Amino acid sequence: MKLAIAQLNPTVGDIAGNAQQILSAAEQAAQQGVRLLLTPELSLCGYPPRDLLLRPGFIALMRQRLDWLARELPAGLAALVGLAENNPQAATAGEKPLFNSMALLENGRVQAVFHKRLLPTYDVFDEDRYFESGTAPNHFTLTEATGATVQIGVTICEDLWNDADFWGQRAYAINPTAEVVAAGVDLVVNLSASPYVVGKQRLREDLIRHAVEQHRCPIVYVNQVGGNDDLIFDGYSVAVSRQGELACRAPGFQPALEILDFDPVQSDLSRAQTHPLPSAPEAEIWSALVLGVQDYARKCGFSKAVMGLSGGIDSALVCAIAAAALGPEQVLGVLMPSPYSSEHSIADAAELAQNLGVSTETLKIELLMRDYDSVLRALFAGTEAGVAEENLQSRIRGNLLMAIANKFGHLLLSTGNKSEMAVGYCTLYGDMNGGLAVIADLPKTKVYALCRWLNRQAKAGEPLGKLPVRRPATEVIPEHILIKPPSAELKPGQVDQDSLPAYDVLDDILERLIQQHQSAAEIVAAGYDVAVVEKVVRLISRAEFKRRQAPPVLKVTDRAFGLGWRMPIASRWSLDVAASQPAAAV
Repeated sequence: MKLAIAQLNPTVGDIAGNAQQILSAAEQAAQQGVRLLLTPELSLCGYPPRDLLLRPGFIALMRQRLDWLARELPAGLAALVGLAENNPQAATAGEKPLFNSMALLENGRVQAVFHKRLLPTYDVFDEDRYFESGTAPNHFTLTEATGATVQIGVTICEDLWNDADFWGQRAYAINPTAEVVAAGVDLVVNLSASPYVVGKQRLREDLIRHAVEQHRCPIVYVNQVGGNDDLIFDGYSVAVSRQGELACRAPGFQPALEILDFDPVQSDLSRAQTHPLPSAPEAEIWSALVLGVQDYARKCGFSKAVMGLSGGIDSALVCAIAAAALGPEQVLGVLMPSPYSSEHSIADAAELAQNLGVSTETLKIELLMRDYDSVLRALFAGTEAGVAEENLQSRIRGNLLMAIANKFGHLLLSTGNKSEMAVGYCTLYGDMNGGLAVIADLPKTKVYALCRWLNRQAKAGEPLGKLPVRRPATEVIPEHILIKPPSAELKPGQVDQDSLPAYDVLDDILERLIQQHQSAAEIVAAGYDVAVVEKVVRLISRAEFKRRQAPPVLKVTDRAFGLGWRMPIASRWSLDVAASQPAAAV
């Protein structure tokens, strides 16, 4: 029996378009003799639909399009399609109004609907807001043309992730995978929309292998691909045979249709195509960010992007990502030198643009700075020049970039990194302006690592999205950008380390605080200076109001400054009360 994994890239809310994607995959699969087509979680509406689920018309249209899809499927093909389904018991039983479901389509109609059992509420997930949990193990019988039957267990994303033996603890009271296996199924399918985090695919595959070896039952895992707002879905759908061997792996960061053979006699999967995983974390981060920018622009209706080019490493990386995602001809870099901009910064930005093939405009801001100073002179009289005056430069640049974006319909890309976002080393209504924060989940040290990897790939002649492969091969990021001390250049001789710890120190402290939830005392015990740790803790707390106003942040780590970061602004609790004083938003 042939199975097909449809690794799809849906657009949230485009129910008709997503249904057409499913139908196209079904038609291709039917031509290859496929009996069962597998699609990702909520494949009909796209994941995550968020508060669109509160609209009755949205749910009704989903069901209408599901019925249409059932009628249009090729004869002899069954399909599992994800949708949100009304809960008829909601009003009388005081339950949530919807189920997160998979519908089995065959012979022109909906044959069965299966409901997700485990509803995550951690990190970016908030499924308990909308959905009621299913109460019964999900499985069905599929009959082959030969008359052979296969018992298939259906699990939906989180249903696979509650294995106490694997994790050492259980997050939910039940294990849906164990329950469907106990029901006597021959094969388990898991239909997912699992967001990307660097290194997550290896964890997924370890989890699936563990479940296979524990239950002696093959598993096919199907994942969504593509960017939806701040979330990126990497695909990498996999199938693991009864022996715990990888039978198939779909490619990452692109749609795919993978065909598998299941032997009803052996109750096992035959080996099919296996695409490799990236050899380095930088390779997958690059692919994720390129896909995130590409899909954010496409799904929001943008074809061109604009950003400020300072000659620094952050804007250089964002420009490279944008050029790879959209094409160099679709990217505009704007140089906005002030009297404090060094000649090498202007030259570095120009060299970067030439390497990438993007166009540039230069807008000098000295006269605008004088005008601002003139308007504010009386009000600021008797005070010392400081951060307020420095930030005016960033806000002037932000206004100019927003004007260009508005005038020409470009997507403005914000260029700040995670280290800056964490400690507030960024300016509201200035460099934080934008429709998308491309690298705001990437610490500064990772920015450097990714740029060096990018140069190695370019010199090796490796393809990098829509960036042209140059002959002879040349670097993408100019070497001088990589070696000069980072600086905002808002006053003479300024460098970041005037006010921040060295980035290797800062990023490790941030990793411990944000990702590992260590206390200040634990970080000091690891060898860091107490004054430095307390300063970082204080800066993180004080910057919360800025992060709340930032553009959507493309998520690549397991703790991004986005939907999964839910800190209060007005609070008397610091990240470590014992180590720092309460901070207000200033």
